[in-house]
Amino acid sequence: MEESLPLGFLLSTHVRAACEIQHRIAAKAGMIIQRVVLNSRPGKNGVPVAENFRLEQSAIADTIQAGQVRVRTLYLSVDPYMRCRMNEDTGSDYLLPWQLSEVADGGGIGIVEESKHDNLAKGDFVISFSWPWQTVAILDGSLLQKLVPQLVNGHLSYFLGAAGITGLTALLGIKEKGHVSVGANQTMVVSGAAGACGSLAGQMNRNSHIILCGQISQYNKDVPYPPPLPPDIEKIRKERNITRERFLVLNYMDKQEASVLQLCQWIQEGKLKVRETMVEGLANVGAAFQSMMNGGNIGKQIVLVSK
Repeated sequence: MEESLPLGFLLSTHVRAACEIQHRIAAKAGMIIQRVVLNSRPGKNGVPVAENFRLEQSAIADTIQAGQVRVRTLYLSVDPYMRCRMNEDTGSDYLLPWQLSEVADGGGIGIVEESKHDNLAKGDFVISFSWPWQTVAILDGSLLQKLVPQLVNGHLSYFLGAAGITGLTALLGIKEKGHVSVGANQTMVVSGAAGACGSLAGQMNRNSHIILCGQISQYNKDVPYPPPLPPDIEKIRKERNITRERFLVLNYMDKQEASVLQLCQWIQEGKLKVRETMVEGLANVGAAFQSMMNGGNIGKQIVLVSK
């Protein structure tokens, strides 16, 4: 009598066969890539975990059209605002929600491998803040910004942090809303000073003004932004005439170019110290996001996808 095979072996054989079929189908469709999609939502009052994201194999076209570029992803940024994008309703008019089983996106840097865009060539480094979380992508070249590595002493990832939106938030928040005066003997207190933005703002400078930008501790709660203060704290604020004002860096994009050049100059001169927490591998982007939300990062949280 022929010996029967274990059920586990049969199941694993069937799974492997199914995967091989899917791989062959995808291969016919184009280039095989890896991507990270939103696997589930934590809920408005839930705590996000790595399992909310899923790594999967997909395919992109093996040819590009006029105006497009094919890029290989080098770095991805994971940021607190992405917690809002995990909800069906982000609670903000300038943030779109991620869709279930669709690729996530955010700040990213890559290198051009093929180009049919007039202003971009193979080997150029480019950045976008709608970069798909995948190993290789075909993007509209007009939506990409070319980077000059020399501006940040070759540290490309700085363009996602100290020389990017994070640095702009710190610099412009202090300049535009901080009411900081040279020689005024003021004291500035930064909450979350180990974070990506706070670690920079603390280097840029007793006043009675609170600048609200972020507040990651409240992102897992379904509360309005800015969250209301407890009654006893609100009473003190009013008694001492302490002002509390919201800051959104997107309202100051007309100052972006000059401010980024200023940040880059300070980096080159060593006046601005940059801290990063680097995690390797696209498969670990969900874990990196979970860690960042739990305060596991010092400075900017970056995922290195390829070198």
